[in-house]
Amino acid sequence: MGLKKKLLGMAGVALCSTLVLGACGNSSDEGTGEKKEVAINHDSQFPIIKEGEELTLNIMAPGVGMAEWEDMPTLQDYQEKTGIKLTYTTPPSADFSTKLNLAFASGDLPDIVYGAGSQALTASMEIDYGSQGILLPLEEYITPEIMPNLYALTQEDPSILKSITTPDGHIYSLPMISRNATSIWWQGPMWYNGTWLDNLGVSELPKTTEELQELLTRFKDEDPNGNGQADEIPLTDVDMNSTRVWLMAAFGLRTRGIQVDDDVVSYTPTSENYKAFLEYMNTLYDEGLLDKEVYGQSDEQKKAKGENNQLGLFADYFSFFTTGRSEAEAMNDPMFQPLTSEWAPEAKIPGSPRISRGTFALTNVNPSPEASMRWVDYFYSEEGTKYIEQGPEGVLWEYQENADGEKVRVYVDGIDTDNTEDERGKITPAYGLTTPNIVIDTTGEYHIRKTADEEPDTRFSDWVAQETAEKMEDIAEVPFPLLYLTIEENDKVAATATDLTTYVEQMEAKFITGVEPLDNWDDYVKTIEAMGIDEYVEVYQTAYDRWKAN
Repeated sequence: MGLKKKLLGMAGVALCSTLVLGACGNSSDEGTGEKKEVAINHDSQFPIIKEGEELTLNIMAPGVGMAEWEDMPTLQDYQEKTGIKLTYTTPPSADFSTKLNLAFASGDLPDIVYGAGSQALTASMEIDYGSQGILLPLEEYITPEIMPNLYALTQEDPSILKSITTPDGHIYSLPMISRNATSIWWQGPMWYNGTWLDNLGVSELPKTTEELQELLTRFKDEDPNGNGQADEIPLTDVDMNSTRVWLMAAFGLRTRGIQVDDDVVSYTPTSENYKAFLEYMNTLYDEGLLDKEVYGQSDEQKKAKGENNQLGLFADYFSFFTTGRSEAEAMNDPMFQPLTSEWAPEAKIPGSPRISRGTFALTNVNPSPEASMRWVDYFYSEEGTKYIEQGPEGVLWEYQENADGEKVRVYVDGIDTDNTEDERGKITPAYGLTTPNIVIDTTGEYHIRKTADEEPDTRFSDWVAQETAEKMEDIAEVPFPLLYLTIEENDKVAATATDLTTYVEQMEAKFITGVEPLDNWDDYVKTIEAMGIDEYVEVYQTAYDRWKAN
């Protein structure tokens, strides 16, 4: 499995189990669905229910991983820890949304919906099924006694509760909370070709839009790849999907859409700042500094250019995903330095809210909501999230003593250490899902080594964390908070949002490539106004005011 897939899987993982009862595929034993009071153990973390008590929970989750969930050692071990038996319904992830909707429509419900994510368990579904009493309110269980780990996180960051609370004041799903070094990234950064910088004697990265244009011009004119051909492409992307946000930030914009500044909501694609951004990008395009194939090329075509050493500045999760180089070589490719301009005298970049909703919900057939919430809380701790990622001792890893007498984690015999993600997929469902847990970096005692005396090679991850801290951490701002619209508000904006996105995307490409002259800007703005942008912004202003007041 490629590293990019591994990283994308890990970004959502820290998973736990989840299952679901019902007519959705691959069911094992089904629970009774009967309401049953069980005695909860409040004296220690495990077991969750007192000795002699019995509880079976049905979990519905997207089917991912390399094994059936009932055969996964992590889930088997967790049943022993908690005293709670689990049954699973895990339709293929491609069919999960359909199967989940069918379960709600038929009333053939699981006790727990796990790892669905907001694409399957949407915000409108939470509000709709919550108001009908099909999804249970969860806020009463987020207490120091029942969920000490999640409760502590919400006290450290009040925006968590604000962002998972629906307009009726209830919480119907729990989030994945990301706190790893790169979790502030809005998306993959831009990276400079470090070899080109060295060849041109560049010791300081551009800090303004003018300085960037000057460097891109040098990339174009001074043969930094040294092949004697004018084949350099100073700046590229695929449809501007990643580059856009980083360069828009130099014009005071953190998104191409709804943004809030000083509690005032606006739609950025009609702003003078956005017009200035388009003018800048059009200049880069006209001067041959922006790839002429930026609109229309595939990611594979972009990578082919990178592997051919033709790119000077480009976006990707890591630079070596585009260049094909090693991690060690990628450490010579510096992360983009956020820019300033006359439109933004201070550098700001878009930051992620670091919360993903829809990862854990309880239905009204759940026999013990408190036990269910205790069950998931463990994964909001450092120990618990690494447990669900790496499994229990003796399966993927074991403790061994190194030459200094320290206990360290080492892969057990028989593990293919060149394909550890596939190995994890056999033992835990924490494999490519957005799950209810806290995502943190694997450091210190949680590093798994090939041998006890091998020091983990963390140079690349440490370097990325340092680049992020130096260039992003203090200037990242969420463009607009993660919040819920009411059903009525959502109905008002849904159709308009689709039309706006389509039109703005088309016009951006035309303006930047010169197909549409920017002299027609006023007509463009009038078209957006005719789509109902004022009412659209008003809806989000109301939603923001409600979110802030919580």
